[in-house]
Amino acid sequence: MKRLRISAISYLNTAPLMWDFDHGDAGLAFDISYTLPSQCAASLQDGSADIGIIPAAAYCSIPDLVVLPGVAIASRRAVRSILLVSKAPLEEIRTVALDTSSMTSVALTKVLFGKWWGGERTFSPMAPDIEQMLKEHDAGLVIGDPALQVDRSRYITYDLAEEWIRFTGKPFVFAFWAVRQAALHGAPRDLDLAAVFRESRDHGLEPANLAQIARDWAPRLGMSEDNVKRYLTENIHYYLDPECLEGLRLFYRYARECGALPAAAQLQFLEAAKAAAS
Repeated sequence: MKRLRISAISYLNTAPLMWDFDHGDAGLAFDISYTLPSQCAASLQDGSADIGIIPAAAYCSIPDLVVLPGVAIASRRAVRSILLVSKAPLEEIRTVALDTSSMTSVALTKVLFGKWWGGERTFSPMAPDIEQMLKEHDAGLVIGDPALQVDRSRYITYDLAEEWIRFTGKPFVFAFWAVRQAALHGAPRDLDLAAVFRESRDHGLEPANLAQIARDWAPRLGMSEDNVKRYLTENIHYYLDPECLEGLRLFYRYARECGALPAAAQLQFLEAAKAAAS
């Protein structure tokens, strides 16, 4: 039987989610590739992947996806890895470079400007090189590992999750696992996908495994091991719980109202899709 193809993100914040796939038997059951968030969405859209950790924004434009319940990349406080980096105070920003590896954070930036920060801004897509971004624009959006490496003492920075939470009181969901419904038809009937991905997350968040992730990633990012662990345990929230779902639905509503995203389909979860098919 054909193995399901997983498209995952090559950022630090996905390392706990991928623990069983990188270190356990789960990796033997799937074909796995690593890429950028926007490419994960593209791979699901063009059918070259069956399962992807998609940017939340991608759910608005890719039909026939079902969400794996319970697992997310979200934040209930400052996230540290989604930053608007600026040369000027917020009210003086007129031009903004947007990280081309992002979808959700681009939409969130537009929502923050459209609903709360106010004013007319010009947005331009760019590769996530903050020095180059700020040569040509007043501010730049950077996400993921490049954002963690920004020298925040040199710039004015706005943490987008922190700003969202300040205005709405809701957590922000950046990404979650989604599956193409067509791919489920060829999957083994006894394969509990939701459990596989939940267990991988749970194992990745065990203290000993977090310590291993920190040892592996700290030198890559020029961060201390303690700083890596704090980021993964304090800034990232890995659970798609009821509060996160409220925040996600509110984001979809605001993004549609601001013209940042098309209207999102109602969230459909794997168990409901399987029940309807049986």
